[in-house]
Amino acid sequence: MTDARRLVPLLLLVAIVAAVAIAASFAPDVLQRRATQALINLVAVVGLYVFVGNSGVLSFGNVAFMGIGAYVSALLTMKPGAKSVFLPDLPAWLAAIEWPSSAGVLAGGGAAALVGFAGLPLMRLAGISASIATFALLVITYIVLGNWSSVTGGQNSLMGLPIEAGPLSALAWSVAAMVVAFAYQETRSALLLRASREDEAAAAAVGNIVRHRLIAFTISAFLSGIAGALLGHFLGTVRVETFYLDLTFLIVAMLVIGGMGSLTGAVLGAVVIATLTELLRQAEIGISLGGATIAAPAGLGDAILALVMLLIILFRPKGIAGGREVVWPFGRRGF
Repeated sequence: MTDARRLVPLLLLVAIVAAVAIAASFAPDVLQRRATQALINLVAVVGLYVFVGNSGVLSFGNVAFMGIGAYVSALLTMKPGAKSVFLPDLPAWLAAIEWPSSAGVLAGGGAAALVGFAGLPLMRLAGISASIATFALLVITYIVLGNWSSVTGGQNSLMGLPIEAGPLSALAWSVAAMVVAFAYQETRSALLLRASREDEAAAAAVGNIVRHRLIAFTISAFLSGIAGALLGHFLGTVRVETFYLDLTFLIVAMLVIGGMGSLTGAVLGAVVIATLTELLRQAEIGISLGGATIAAPAGLGDAILALVMLLIILFRPKGIAGGREVVWPFGRRGF
């Protein structure tokens, strides 16, 4: 495959996501917000894929990195006046800082990457032990963020974040995330990591698997931190409860349903679940007929999502994409 042909999956995915985002930018405000949130979730799923898809180790800790990214960006971008209200005990040097939103988002990703890099001991684990360790990381981060009142506000919400995220800006960040994930999966490090996914003993004979896992985990943490910061700037508020079990389940479900083995699967999972969630939300709102409102029972969306995930695991374990990348649809041998 030539270098140009290797880029075909990335270009096709970018074209699909761009078409959806551009179309959403002309839609009513409520659909624009839904599309923006879906693109932010796409960044989070792609971040999760970088580690899970290449290593084969299921991580439950990436939402912890999202929380770190959100709080770091909030502390750097909130106006000093808002900080004095919500964080009166904040150190003076931090209380006086007011960075642009884009710089705050990048700093949030960088802080998450540093925490991910510090997770070296976790990379020595494998299988269910590694998954449990990443879940422990999520719990520890939740407890720290929820109790460090002088810096994070504890269980109270931080409000007053600059609201910057829209469909087109979220599209730019999601494309950047896809480019980073695709560039990494084409490296020798990712190739060795995928080999360890199939046969760890054989892969260890030709490379340091712990080091390659750490590289993927750090990149994954960076992208997840970016997603968390974007979510904070989309909502305009940060609350520790946002970055815990509900979001963890949603992001993992998107990756599992789309397929953990490819970037295409990560993108498809995010798009399909976002679409399904919106349809179910509309069903729960209901429609009015003759003065009566016909609506689906509350909580149906979560139940359907869990059922879809179960059916995928049972009947298509490799997800919608089947562990393969999208290919050029015209011609027998591809583009």
